[in-house]
Amino acid sequence: MTHFSNLKPKKVLFIATRQIGDVLVTTPLISKARELWPDAEFHFLGYKGKLEMLKGNPDIAQVIETSDRPGFGEYLSLFNRLFQRYDLAFVTQPSDRAYLYGLVSAFHRVGVLGGHPQGKQSKVVDKSNRQNAWKKFICMHTVDVDYFSQHVIAEKLRLLEVFFRNPLELFSKPIKVTPPIGEALTPVIAGELTQPYIVIHPGPLTAYKRWPLAYWQKIITYLAKRGFQVVLSASPAKQDLQLNHDIFSLLEDNIRKQVINTAGKLSIPQAGSLLRAASLYIGVDTSITHLAAACNTPTITLFGATPPTNFGPWPNGFIGDQPYQLRSRSQTVGNITILQGPGECVPCRKAGCLDRADSYSECLDLLEPTQVIDAIEKVLGQH
Repeated sequence: MTHFSNLKPKKVLFIATRQIGDVLVTTPLISKARELWPDAEFHFLGYKGKLEMLKGNPDIAQVIETSDRPGFGEYLSLFNRLFQRYDLAFVTQPSDRAYLYGLVSAFHRVGVLGGHPQGKQSKVVDKSNRQNAWKKFICMHTVDVDYFSQHVIAEKLRLLEVFFRNPLELFSKPIKVTPPIGEALTPVIAGELTQPYIVIHPGPLTAYKRWPLAYWQKIITYLAKRGFQVVLSASPAKQDLQLNHDIFSLLEDNIRKQVINTAGKLSIPQAGSLLRAASLYIGVDTSITHLAAACNTPTITLFGATPPTNFGPWPNGFIGDQPYQLRSRSQTVGNITILQGPGECVPCRKAGCLDRADSYSECLDLLEPTQVIDAIEKVLGQH
């Protein structure tokens, strides 16, 4: 049982040492904390290159960057910079390092605890319990991860439960994700946009979240014939640039003329500007999909192994703690449509069928382009 706390922190640190998508999903927590403590100063600690999602965020006074693998010297200077400077730290990731930063920096802490690995032997569970014991000990309140039935945004918001007499209040008003402020597109890209366009982002962080190349070719061809320009987006990562190049090379010449490949050329705030003016966004389970949702763009996303109940893009303004069902071939909430492939095993939360980063995912291979086209027609018919 968590006891209500009257703490009124003057300086607060939010810690999210992971990917850009993990940074974006902390923004509802930050907004809700701002309602609680209108005069507090908020800082944010995260990895270099992963904090563009916070650009222009009105609640964050200072962003502190660290390497994802700091050397001893960097640790030392970071610890000096953080040491007991804060009244409260929000540890939004269950990693040991994130907790260590929380311990060093603040007098009080609340944190997310990692769940037990699915179906593992009792030895692994015991180890997980031991790892969590010290984290619980140093926190005034903790929230357990639940990868199948708790949405990641609800998980972060529950870190505030201890500061509410009635924690249900956390989910009684519309909950919004705050995207970064926009940044002007380069004149070259802006000049190429001559008609209504649809943004497609085919490249996930890991191979097991990919949809087959030939399927993207069919979707792009279909959209071009419908009179849309198609803007291909990608991170600057080599495998993403290659993926978009491969898709581009499959297209017929007349279709290619209607496709703009912005791969690796846009900053996150520029991607936000591109998405805000798009007729539709189609992508896989990746951070740019969450950004599209946050920009209120009609969004279609293809989910395989990942449970949408945990990491589906948040429908902006949703009231409640769970927008989605665990398994549904197609579900639409607000501006978001989530499509899942067939199979009783969906979603498994493994790294694809082989449970490793470079695996295939049969559920995505069996998610037919016709299912995506039906969803496109439905969304375009409404807007």
